[in-house]
Formats: sequence, structure tokens, C-alpha cells
Amino acid sequence: MDMDKRHAKCLCSAVEFDVDKSCVEVSSCHCNMCRNWSGAPMMSIHAQGDINFFGEENIGIYQSSDWAERGFCKICGTSLFYRIDGPQYYIPVGLFADQTGFTMKSQIFIDEKPEFYDFANETPKLTGKEVFDLYVKED
Repeated sequence: MDMDKRHAKCLCSAVEFDVDKSCVEVSSCHCNMCRNWSGAPMMSIHAQGDINFFGEENIGIYQSSDWAERGFCKICGTSLFYRIDGPQYYIPVGLFADQTGFTMKSQIFIDEKPEFYDFANETPKLTGKEVFDLYVKED
């Protein structure tokens, strides 16, 4: 395995892939859709560029909005990625066997977070509106 890469795989190992090991900043999304999709807040890293998937025929795609899609393993159901604007992937950190070096960087959609949990990490917290405002392109 390439030492500059971090290896990820689904629960049944039918889908595997590597991402750049420099992707270490974890963001936690508390939006209703992510929590429904993963059963909890989605804690992910942002990986840009092409990712070489092994077992790509086992990846199912769900078009979850006009601008994004979610990938999952067709065999075991593991949530594999949230993808926007082509090769911008948000990959759940739980898919990586090597959990060293990750740092909790931010929490988004904090206004949709249920009251029954809180993270101890002190991070920037953005509401859904603040997140969308960051991505809206001004003319």
C-alpha cells in the first residue's frame, strides 16, 4: 500500500479505496438527511480529486439533492461517500482502519442537531444557512 494514502473499505470489503493521507480534518454534519442516512451525525473527511475505487460495480448511487449524491455498498449497505461538484467527496471516517491523525475541525448544520447529544470538542459551529451562504456564488 502507498504510504501517502489512507485505506478505506465497506463492512463486507466489496468496495475499497485509498485517499490522500493529508486529508485529516474531520467535519461533523448534524443535518437531518445525514443523520437519517448514517444513523448518527456524519463525521467525514473532505477528499478532492479522483478516487480509485476497487469493486466499483458494488457501489450504488442515490441522488439525494439537485447538487449531491450519496454512494453506498450494494451488498452490505455501508455509507461510502457524499459527493458534490464532481470529484469532491466527503468520506465517513469510520471506513478507515487507521484512525490516527484525524482532528475534529468543524460542526455544520448545528441548528438541526438534536438536544440529546453534544460533542466535547471546541470547534466552529455553522448553521445550515451559514453553510449554504458559503457555497452560494454571487453574480
